[in-house]
Amino acid sequence: MSERHAPPALHDHAIENLRFIRDTMERAGAFTAVPGWGGVLMGVSALATAAIAGEPRQSRRWLAIWLTDAALAAGIALVAMARKARRGGSPLSVFSGGPARRFALGYWPPLAAGVVLTAVFARHGLIPRLPGCWLLLYGAAVSTGGAFSVRIVPVMGLCFMALGAAAFALPAQWGGLMMAAGFGGLHIGFGYLIARNYGG
Repeated sequence: MSERHAPPALHDHAIENLRFIRDTMERAGAFTAVPGWGGVLMGVSALATAAIAGEPRQSRRWLAIWLTDAALAAGIALVAMARKARRGGSPLSVFSGGPARRFALGYWPPLAAGVVLTAVFARHGLIPRLPGCWLLLYGAAVSTGGAFSVRIVPVMGLCFMALGAAAFALPAQWGGLMMAAGFGGLHIGFGYLIARNYGG
């Protein structure tokens, strides 16, 4: 006579259902810690940097000024994202899974490509063409990461990409203006819209 297996306890079944619901909601969720006011600050910093750096030249000084601003912008973004995530009660760690992890997985590869290409452009005397490279790859990062965020974020990325393509099409001396329009103007405009409509 074979032993009868006891049916699973109601408690175990309920826990399994809750786990499934939680995992489904995490997969469907959007990364909402994109910093609106942080974007505005990044844009103001970029406008000041564009005024200081001037038009791109085959100059290590120009490159150093913009790389300094990139480091400053990264710091502003991280602090603003952490504050917004804390206010919203959502985890920011990419190790926690969910929307933050998917955002990071889409965001970082184009930026890593930008780091490599910056070194290549600088080594081969193409510093004046870096604005197109930076705008295009930053736009790609925002678009791919933003696919897991609110709808306005990938739209912002596409605008950066359009400016990057235009920067490559225009003479190199327009690069400073394109940097100001992208890293300054687009960050301020979209940052304000994100802050106003998506909680800061």
